[in-house]
Amino acid sequence: MGKRSRKQRSRPAAYARSEAKNQAVREQLVPLEPGERPTAVTVSAAVALVLAIVEIPLYFIYDGDKRPSVGGALFFLALMLFMAWGLWKAKYWAVLGFQALLGIAIFVFAGVLLIASNVLAAVVCVVTIGLAGTLFWYMVKAMARIQMPERP
Repeated sequence: MGKRSRKQRSRPAAYARSEAKNQAVREQLVPLEPGERPTAVTVSAAVALVLAIVEIPLYFIYDGDKRPSVGGALFFLALMLFMAWGLWKAKYWAVLGFQALLGIAIFVFAGVLLIASNVLAAVVCVVTIGLAGTLFWYMVKAMARIQMPERP
């Protein structure tokens, strides 16, 4: 009855091991050179720009009640252009914001996959989740390099 569980006894040791691993990874990171942009951030900037460009003809393709509001379409267009500019300049806020949008997209497409009524819809969902998840994963290290202070 008076015996402590193994998890409680090993927490400080596990935390120390985890922190040692984190420190080793931090030491391997190389700060960005002036004007350098990680590949994942460049790809994200291109994706944001493509989404902004595609938004224009897609708005006019929709007809009747299916067409989104002008304000919503303009907001999305402005957001994607602003994100593309921030990602191209390797701004931390842009990388973080685009990662948030990727996370939302993954969540939404996973929900749509649950109710997909045909194979094409399921394939589109799986491909989108795979591409967005891969881009999200590679942007984590890029974000760490962007926020790194310069070493003396």
